Amino acid sequence: MKTFLEPWEVSLLEENAKTYDRRQLEWVPCVMYQLLIRFLFRLGCRVSEALAVVVEDVDLDSRTVKLLQLKERLRLYCPNCGVRLGRAHQFCPGCGRKVEAAEKRLQESRRQRILPLDKSTAAMLRELIDHGVPVAKDGRRLLFPIGRNQARHIIVLAAKRAGLGPLTNPETGKEHGVSPHRLRDAFATHALSIDSSTEALRLLQEQLGHKSISQTMRYTKITGKEQRDWYNKLFKE
Repeated sequence: MKTFLEPWEVSLLEENAKTYDRRQLEWVPCVMYQLLIRFLFRLGCRVSEALAVVVEDVDLDSRTVKLLQLKERLRLYCPNCGVRLGRAHQFCPGCGRKVEAAEKRLQESRRQRILPLDKSTAAMLRELIDHGVPVAKDGRRLLFPIGRNQARHIIVLAAKRAGLGPLTNPETGKEHGVSPHRLRDAFATHALSIDSSTEALRLLQEQLGHKSISQTMRYTKITGKEQRDWYNKLFKE
């Protein structure tokens, strides 16, 4: 039962990230697609964060990239007194009135973090920026001028060419195909396989952009490394 991608499998994904060349009438490697896979795995970022990166967010001298995390959440409020409601609330906990139709408010939150880049990824970025033509959108030069569906399609096709089968969710037992978020999972599990100390967990939380450490801790369950190390200490052979 395979639960997450390993680094060598991500390398296979990169090798199989291709686009169809109508002049050569064949599939050829695509630097932009390969770089997208690199971003998702080597930064552990969300696909929405990767697709929002513009040229100005990249500092090749210091080898860093700025990521913007934008979240939109629909909140429910009592139309009578304005108290916040949960989805299951039938009566307002503030005024006690029956809630016929809750007031819906869309709330946005923006956070940013600056993450380091490894040398080879920075070199790929330089190649794309120097020789590619970043597409201008609303005056912004996007590194990846594609949408979420196309990003997912790129990775699904690369996984198919690489012969990478489905992954199993260790908590639910359900199988799912290789997707952008599975690369984020792969980064987290790889990081914990190298170092699962308390300090490493804190750094991983910062890298992933988690508000709560409990979100990061779930990856220790996926790898099972801490439990295995603890158990091995009980029965040394």
